[in-house]
Amino acid sequence: MGDCKSEHFLRDFYIPSYILVPDLEVEPVSYIPACPVLVFINSRSGGQLGGSLLETYHDLLNKDQVFDLSEEAPEKVLNKIYVKLEKLKISGDGFAAEVEKRLRLIVAGGDGTDSWLLGVVSDLKLSKPPPIATVPLGTGNNLPFSFGWGKKNPGTNKESVKLFLKQVMEAKEMKIDSWHIIMRMRAPEEGSCDPIPPLELPQSLHAFHRVSQTDSLNMEGCHTFRGGFWNYFSMGMDAQVSYAFHSERKLHPEKFKNQLVNQSTYAKLGCTQGWFCASLFHPSSRNIANLAKVKIMKRHGHWKDLHIPHSIRSIVCLNLPSFSGGLNPWGTPNKKKELDRGLTLPYVDDGLLEIVGFRDAWQGLILLAPKGHGTRLAQAHRIRFEFHKGATDHTYMRIDGEPWKQPLPVDDDTVVVEISHLGQVNMLATPDCRSKSIQDPLAPSSHYSEEEDSNDEDSEEDLEERRKFGAADTFRIPDEVDITHLS
Repeated sequence: MGDCKSEHFLRDFYIPSYILVPDLEVEPVSYIPACPVLVFINSRSGGQLGGSLLETYHDLLNKDQVFDLSEEAPEKVLNKIYVKLEKLKISGDGFAAEVEKRLRLIVAGGDGTDSWLLGVVSDLKLSKPPPIATVPLGTGNNLPFSFGWGKKNPGTNKESVKLFLKQVMEAKEMKIDSWHIIMRMRAPEEGSCDPIPPLELPQSLHAFHRVSQTDSLNMEGCHTFRGGFWNYFSMGMDAQVSYAFHSERKLHPEKFKNQLVNQSTYAKLGCTQGWFCASLFHPSSRNIANLAKVKIMKRHGHWKDLHIPHSIRSIVCLNLPSFSGGLNPWGTPNKKKELDRGLTLPYVDDGLLEIVGFRDAWQGLILLAPKGHGTRLAQAHRIRFEFHKGATDHTYMRIDGEPWKQPLPVDDDTVVVEISHLGQVNMLATPDCRSKSIQDPLAPSSHYSEEEDSNDEDSEEDLEERRKFGAADTFRIPDEVDITHLS
């Protein structure tokens, strides 16, 4: 691969404007780029970093191949470019065909921004969808971390960006599962069951949008929403903390311009919302078992009830091995767990979600210890939550970093959330990739060590020792908080 310091390095990523702009005439091109890229940057992510990164890419590449997601929606951009590529190929333009074949996408933003772009590429249903590299510009950065791109905000100077481009060129393609989610409820006689996002519905929240009357999922007398996700769906206390954080950030954006400050604020909200002392501040009526009846379906077969322990306050349906800024709630089940309960390693392309429960943030801190994990509930091809009239009128839900407040039935109707396997998308992975593919010949199919798992499903480590691991967002304890006053 070329040296990123050489004067010819950048031409391997360069796309001429006639490919990108609808009405420009064909230009003669003497060099076919090895790794043509389209770059999508959320200039509002990462405080000032998004805007700075945008300027650097503009300086290094053709401005027409770099897009600010705060100004241009990716679905419009990609539709326009692929229509132009198709016209050029029909006219016999071999260069356009090579660009389409070699094209890679870069997206810089938080997990919600990444999911937005993944959703657009998935919806386009291209014959050869371009693989995607993710730049960690958010607070959690679970998607970039899962594929080896790190979780810390990147450098935005020219040398840092060149090094990143070199990684993009050398990265391997890897398929991951995508998941379809629908939520349906009867139109209530009073009030509304529409999802309430923090202050405004972010574009990056691929789920939910209301289906049209012509959609096959539409049912008369019902409100139906649909969407998709790639990393996780969660419900309960963790989503409540996330909702509080997003609401605060929308109200006071000037306070959220630094990744470390954001993470500290997130942690403080975890304390004030009662996530660390949930047994005192979190009504048991909001525990998952009291909120919903949960059913799962294995790869083939019928729905069956999933038992949720009454102490569980959060449930996470996980596709990737990264949650809350890089933690792996599923861990590595040992051979005994595999034989007794049919639990396997968490592959990202096996058509299965890992379903994990948490009692509170103290249990979440176990993830910071070696071999730590949450309460493993099941692996499933489909999962359904049925909410009936109960002791509470709302809960909190979150998809790929985007939370909302979900009103629940006030009469005898039912709200149903159902998640099912949809398809796959192509990601780009570095050698530091943490995600495992079932297609990888080096990936163990069931080669577990008896020692690979912690012995007790609910094992506890010394709290002060666990604190030293440096927790991720949802489970982090701020340094100024006295741990002895939280329990």
